[in-house]
Amino acid sequence: MLASVLQSPKAIEVNIFIVRAFVYIRNLVLSHHDLSDKVKELELTYNKKFKDVFDALNYLLNKDKQTEDIKERTRIGYRKP
Repeated sequence: MLASVLQSPKAIEVNIFIVRAFVYIRNLVLSHHDLSDKVKELELTYNKKFKDVFDALNYLLNKDKQTEDIKERTRIGYRKP
């Protein structure tokens, strides 16, 4: 990549460092796969227990959007002259 364009020792060194960083990240993700599975399992367990809390949080997060939708609706009914 960079080394093939610039053809300098520093560019080769930077290119090797970039490849090593990606390999490290890939190994990190693969080694923590079991941890992510455990987190998903815990979410399933505690989502049942804290359903009311999650519902309240979702309501608060979506409340602003709902009020904007209500304001944008076309009014129907009697209008004062």
